[in-house]
Amino acid sequence: MTMKRLLTMFSFLFLFSQLQAQIMDPVKWKIMLEDSDTAEKTLVFTATIDAGWHLYDLDLPSGGPVSTSFDYETLVSVELVGKIEPSTKPTTEYDETFGMNLRWYSGTVTFRQKIKVTDAAKFKLTGEVVYMACNDETCLPPERVEFSFDKRHVKATVEQPAEAPAGQEQPATEEPAEIPAIEEPTGQPATGVATTPNLPATGDASGVTVPPALQISDWWRPVIEELKAFGDGTLSTTDNSWLIIFLTGFLGGLVALLTPCVWPMIPMTVSFFLKRTKDRKKAIRDAITYGISIIVIYLAMGLLITGIFGASALNDLSTNAIFNILFFLLLVLFAVLFFGAFELVLPSSWTNKLDSKADSTTGIISIFFMSFTLVLVSFSCTGPIIGTLLVQAASMGSYTGPAIGMFGFALALSIPFSLFAIFPNLLQSMPKSGGWLNSVKVVLGFLELALALKFLSVADLAYGWGILDREVFLVLWIVIFAMLGLYLLGKLKFSHDSDLKYVSVPRLFMAIISFAFAVYMIPGLWGAPLKAISAFSPPLNTQDFNLYENEVHAAFDDYELGMEYARRVNKPVMIDFSGYGCVNCRKMEASVWTDPKVKYMLENDYVLITLFVDDKTRLPETIEIEEYGKTRKLKTIGDKWSYLQRSKFGSNAQPFYVLLDNEGMPVGPSYAYDEDVDKYIKFLQGGLNYYKENK
Repeated sequence: MTMKRLLTMFSFLFLFSQLQAQIMDPVKWKIMLEDSDTAEKTLVFTATIDAGWHLYDLDLPSGGPVSTSFDYETLVSVELVGKIEPSTKPTTEYDETFGMNLRWYSGTVTFRQKIKVTDAAKFKLTGEVVYMACNDETCLPPERVEFSFDKRHVKATVEQPAEAPAGQEQPATEEPAEIPAIEEPTGQPATGVATTPNLPATGDASGVTVPPALQISDWWRPVIEELKAFGDGTLSTTDNSWLIIFLTGFLGGLVALLTPCVWPMIPMTVSFFLKRTKDRKKAIRDAITYGISIIVIYLAMGLLITGIFGASALNDLSTNAIFNILFFLLLVLFAVLFFGAFELVLPSSWTNKLDSKADSTTGIISIFFMSFTLVLVSFSCTGPIIGTLLVQAASMGSYTGPAIGMFGFALALSIPFSLFAIFPNLLQSMPKSGGWLNSVKVVLGFLELALALKFLSVADLAYGWGILDREVFLVLWIVIFAMLGLYLLGKLKFSHDSDLKYVSVPRLFMAIISFAFAVYMIPGLWGAPLKAISAFSPPLNTQDFNLYENEVHAAFDDYELGMEYARRVNKPVMIDFSGYGCVNCRKMEASVWTDPKVKYMLENDYVLITLFVDDKTRLPETIEIEEYGKTRKLKTIGDKWSYLQRSKFGSNAQPFYVLLDNEGMPVGPSYAYDEDVDKYIKFLQGGLNYYKENK
């Protein structure tokens, strides 16, 4: 009954938080076409702006906010006549933030654009209005409003071209192709964009074929061999996150040893082995075999999980909304378990049966069943740690990730059993079981509660819900770690806690660390980068109130648009393959990109394009591709960018940085996760020098 109430409460909190995410729409557009009896018509764009808000004028200076622009994508049998005219003059004020005079409209403003229809029967005009709305406190992201008009919206009495004399052919009227609108980073409307024809599907020996639906010039052609020609080591080296996963698993195993389910079993199990035989050497061999059996069981568990779900499925699950919300709720449930609200106990028949098997068999089989008994008995304490570890390993998208993590966990768990069997005298110096073990569980409960927010944040970022921005995340972490400090000082007490007569020196130091960490996070509420937790907290761009100005934001999040802009301004490109759930991506952005020299080069020498491979936004149309002889469907924006990374660059790990020229060819080797700032600067400078020498 208690668990049911808990799940109901969390479901209510989740739904309530979603209701709080209000969608603001302060500008209402009315777009119409004023018809006439002549060829000349008028497009009328009327914006009604809520009180306190304003809409920026057209053609603001470079470096300012996004200007209002009218982008025409299709112009068939129609010509623009003159420039677009606003109904009123804009308000002009100097803005200290941007360091320039800005122009905007408030209330109601109408923009009028005259057009000339040359053939009513073929007339077609489509496009969109791009605008940004701001008030005195905040600005909303740029919005787009589409419009479309055709022959149904104009009279058929339009003047038709004169017929050609008899015997003379009427010249064919060419219909211009649709021209994609390329946004400048400053919001300026693009002009004079050259279009390139689609190319036939291309491929290489890697087995990857790029379909025509994704081809724009040479930008999608594979360049794996070209990268290797630069001595690229990223493509051939093992992902260094394997070591991180192993160390995370090993640390988890050490923590599991200090739980009430595992710690008391060390002396009992080792003593059992030493008493089984008078031959001490054989007892030691049996204890070592026991430790190896523990490793084999957990390793097999990791391989089994990967075999059932598959590497790519695990990677997809790591940013799946339902998966992350379930793990958020599961970790909160584990935290409540560690706080002592209830006990998680496996059926006693399972352990009894395995225990009887261990007694009735001999040799290695007997030891194996004893190892399995330990795994089941300790599950209530190790389960939350193992679950967290497997989710972390899943984000690698590799078949070996969960296995490596479980190997590290089992290795740490098995070491004490073997060590105390070899040196039994050490058992006398072991701390006795007691209230301190329950304190370890409670501390783990606080940590599980903090980690649970990471999973909710990943789902929130990947789907763009906006329910857990950086301020909310930091406030919750500050409260959690402040309460952990109070618990360590004995100011908080749970049902299973023993009376704390005095505060020991270790508890005091741990409380100091917990309080210091909480205080450390407070400046983050005003935009401080907090590099120590950048891997866990949402990115700075989700923060509403931000006084920090050193973060770097990509000019584009679309590959083709960014490449076209770079071609026009004659700059090289840096592609940043990132992910909302990518821990190392956030570390690089916080510790490397904020370096003044790196920041200057990314903002001035390169066109930075960030592509999120886990963006769940649906594509307008599903794209079918052929990859390694199988047909796959790209349904989301993240699918498209993930395929680009695999097919063009032969990599699927993030972060992944690659430098390109304006033809989509590399100008240097790629770069993966490495927080060495000097090395990163050398990487950027090398690509820039090569681009200048060969452009």
